[in-house]
Amino acid sequence: MHSPESQIASETSSQEQSGHIAEEEIVSKETELEYKVAELTAGLAASSDKYLRLSAEFDNFRKRTLKEKMDLMKNASESVIVSFLPVIDDVERAIKAIETSDNLETIKEGINLIYNKFKDFTKQNGVVEMEANGLELNTDHHEAITKIPAPSEDLKGKIVEVVQKGYMLNDKVIRYAKVVIGE
Repeated sequence: MHSPESQIASETSSQEQSGHIAEEEIVSKETELEYKVAELTAGLAASSDKYLRLSAEFDNFRKRTLKEKMDLMKNASESVIVSFLPVIDDVERAIKAIETSDNLETIKEGINLIYNKFKDFTKQNGVVEMEANGLELNTDHHEAITKIPAPSEDLKGKIVEVVQKGYMLNDKVIRYAKVVIGE
């Protein structure tokens, strides 16, 4: 048997050993936590850098596409204007011909040629004249400016006269037809 003194010494030695083990575990856990914190900090820095780069890249993309869009809008009408220049040339020649010519038929013929050329130009660029005479009023295409007594029974509630033609550009109304309705 052990004496009480030896038993106390044994317990004290056991406590010292378990305290030492607990201290090593705490140091080990602290080291592990420091490693994890360093790992998470590095991951956060990498994610932050990736976010900043992506944000900058998107901002550059946005600015570039905005600039391209502005350039496109600025120069989009160039081809239309270039196609329109021959019509202007023809009008200028017609004005000179009117000043020097006495032949009214030749002048009328020249103006009709210019008009037809201009109509072809508008068709080539997607502009279409809207039909209106004799049709029901469609507020998506027509603007009624007045009503008059219908010349016949079948024209009541329909368009009897077009005051100003309406036009569409690629299925979009660019000018409403101003019409007179029969009642």
